[in-house]
Amino acid sequence: MTAFTEVDSAARTLEQRTASAIRLLVVLSIGLAVLIGPQLARGRLGTVIVLIVLTLGYAVAIAVAERVGRQILPPRLATTFDGVLVLVICGLTGGADSIMVALLPLVVIAASVRGGAVIGRLAALLAGLGFTVAAVLGTDADQPTSHAWLAGAWWTGYLVATAVLVGVLVRMLERQLVAAAESRARAAAEHEAFLEERDLRARLLAAQEARMDGVRVVLHEFRTPVASLTALTRDLDRLSDASRTVAIGLLAEHAVHLRDMLDGLADVAVQDGSPLGRVRDRPVRLAELADAVLDAAGVAPLRRVPRVEPSDAVVRCDPQRLRRVLTNLVENAARHSGDAAVELDLTYADGRLVAEVRDRGPGLPPGQEGLVTAKGVALGERRGTAGLGLWIVETIVAAMDGELSLQPRDGGGLVAHLELPLPASP
Repeated sequence: MTAFTEVDSAARTLEQRTASAIRLLVVLSIGLAVLIGPQLARGRLGTVIVLIVLTLGYAVAIAVAERVGRQILPPRLATTFDGVLVLVICGLTGGADSIMVALLPLVVIAASVRGGAVIGRLAALLAGLGFTVAAVLGTDADQPTSHAWLAGAWWTGYLVATAVLVGVLVRMLERQLVAAAESRARAAAEHEAFLEERDLRARLLAAQEARMDGVRVVLHEFRTPVASLTALTRDLDRLSDASRTVAIGLLAEHAVHLRDMLDGLADVAVQDGSPLGRVRDRPVRLAELADAVLDAAGVAPLRRVPRVEPSDAVVRCDPQRLRRVLTNLVENAARHSGDAAVELDLTYADGRLVAEVRDRGPGLPPGQEGLVTAKGVALGERRGTAGLGLWIVETIVAAMDGELSLQPRDGGGLVAHLELPLPASP
């Protein structure tokens, strides 16, 4: 049910209850008038009292039925019946001289409101003619007939004028209701358009922000391989043959990593602004991944404590994403641990990779475990930097359906505990 229908139903219910209340008050007032002035019955007191009792019962029945949500008579039929009763009472209480004729305008008003202008005028004309008949039949014998005809004509004109006036007022109210409904409809449409425009603007801003995040992520991730490449190329000509071979291997790995990140940057440019880019799954050997992560993070050999279980485990995933996650965690651990060792544990079992990065740094202040993964947050000596590292980790882990937690380490330091659902690679 629409709001308009609900309002219309409530208005109709109020109208019917108001009509029932007025009907009861009119019947009671007639009874009181006859009780105070029995002469109003013009010698027909018994008949008038019986009619009043029956009419009171009829009025009470209608009121009770409407109170419980039922309807004995349709509203228009009830108005017609009311008019007939008023005309009968007028005929019994003096005809042209009956004070009950004052009730006829109420009947005409009810008919005009319920049936419209044409029905109201027709009801007024019929009520006037009916009163004329009642006046002629009910007027005392000592009164001239012309008096009854004159009273009937006068009240007929008065009732028709009342119906015309009520019809004009009803049309004015209807026009005002239509204008108000149209105004509400326009306001609702404008409000809906405003909401749509606001949502579109919010989506555009979110898309732009996502694209900017993607660019920031890629720029942040370029820092580590570029720094490593710079250091390796600077010292390459001074290394021994064996060291040069290792360095060339590292250069090749960094080149692959840079290529993957460039692919990710291209994804950001052509897709929906995700900072993660497309997923490119391929087999990844965890032992090789652990060494590559420690190399990329710049952890000195003497500070490395890697452990891979089982040692020959191979998973299938996007190596760029997994490497970015682990490299950021290891970089943070190495940066905050001073000269202490950085431990990297990779355990794979039952389709789930559990990785832990442990350090002996200062740890995190109480209550900051969840805050540091927010975008733009940097704590400790890194305060004032971009604060993207752990936010990148949290974003990638969420995209891979994983879980990351930062926990204090016994004896001081921090443990970054990561769990990822990854399928094994054949």
